[in-house]
Amino acid sequence: MKIVIKNGWVIDPSSGFSGKCDIGIENGIISALGADLKGDVYFDVESMIVSPGFVDIHVHFREPGFESKETIASGAKASAHGGVTSVVTMPNTIPPIDNAGMVELVVRRAQDLDGVHIYPAACATKGREGKELTEMADLFQSGAVAVTDDGNDIESSSVLRHVLEYAKMVGLPYLAHCEDESLSEGGAMNEGDASVFLGIPGIPREAEETRIERNIRLAKLANASIHIQHVTTQRGVEIIRNAKREGIFVSAETCPHYWMLKDSQIENYNSNMKMNPPLREEADIQAIIEGLIDGTLDCIATDHAPHTRTEKNAPFQEAPFGIIGLETLLGCVITGLVKPGYLTIEKAIQLMTINPANIIKINAGTLKIGAPADITIFNPDEEWVVTEDYFYSKSCNSPFIGTKLSGKVKCTLCCGKVLYADKDIVLPEGLSVSPSFVCNTFFI
Repeated sequence: MKIVIKNGWVIDPSSGFSGKCDIGIENGIISALGADLKGDVYFDVESMIVSPGFVDIHVHFREPGFESKETIASGAKASAHGGVTSVVTMPNTIPPIDNAGMVELVVRRAQDLDGVHIYPAACATKGREGKELTEMADLFQSGAVAVTDDGNDIESSSVLRHVLEYAKMVGLPYLAHCEDESLSEGGAMNEGDASVFLGIPGIPREAEETRIERNIRLAKLANASIHIQHVTTQRGVEIIRNAKREGIFVSAETCPHYWMLKDSQIENYNSNMKMNPPLREEADIQAIIEGLIDGTLDCIATDHAPHTRTEKNAPFQEAPFGIIGLETLLGCVITGLVKPGYLTIEKAIQLMTINPANIIKINAGTLKIGAPADITIFNPDEEWVVTEDYFYSKSCNSPFIGTKLSGKVKCTLCCGKVLYADKDIVLPEGLSVSPSFVCNTFFI
């Protein structure tokens, strides 16, 4: 059966194409691009944008060990709902993903779903303890696409140097969570006027910045590449920009909440505004946006970090760090970056598709002929209000509840199968939402 997606405005940053075009799909693969394509099933998406499925290289699906927060299955549904067709899952689970058997567990669970592409990142050190290197060659052979101790930085510079050297030899990217815990310990939000006003212990920006600089310097020493996760500060952006000018192999990401929100907006001790690194100040927001504009920051990731309602209902200082983000990704990008004129829609899609795919070296983020038919269809102008009952995630710890966003995902296909269709989308006969991706209500 040949499916033809008709009359959409197709944007494919991997080829530089942006224009009216039909897309032909056969056997889960993009088979044709052009005008007036012939097929067996026609899906008319007039006045919508058709892009590669979004790629998020920083998510926490919590399985194994924290299934009350999220599972691989519920995280996959949330991904499809947000237009994300490829994700990289972090290894800070219980037990941690630090051996080949644990990597294979994630791979098998993902294969059983037969939907969103789920790529496991594995631990860089055993138990994420920062002491003994994992068997990265075995992890790679089992399906890991990166190594990281995300949630922890590696304290020992010597150990991190060896991690970088070994990861380079194996061919795995190293994803760096940059945090000096001796500076951040006990803090719950950005250290500044807002933390003083609220009486909440602060986390100084230097806790992040000093480790960004150290970790990049060690990458230069090891002649290896490094990817900096969730950048939040003005100085952090400057360090990365200067490193790139120096020719060091560094890439970096930021997250939607770091341009949409700032620490002074934390009111009523709302723990859904608590994440690590924390929300910063206006100057940092402007630096993050400038970093996305000039390419210092290579991609956008969500750091999707679900927690149960009970956990997040604790007092601010006791509540866990982290928020969900997969299902508000597009809305935050359109509302915070495209509508104000900071980024073109083409550049924004590039930051969510081919750029992150290239960092992790996966076959995703493109609409070229022969690529998997991973496709996101969205209306950039549709406004909607975020509500608790909107989420397919098992958790609802979002700081954007009650916020009006522009830009809504209307349909998500992965390998040519429909994983999500908005309620007002009429699918043609021959297309239907995959049964395993129909929404359930999860909140705990």
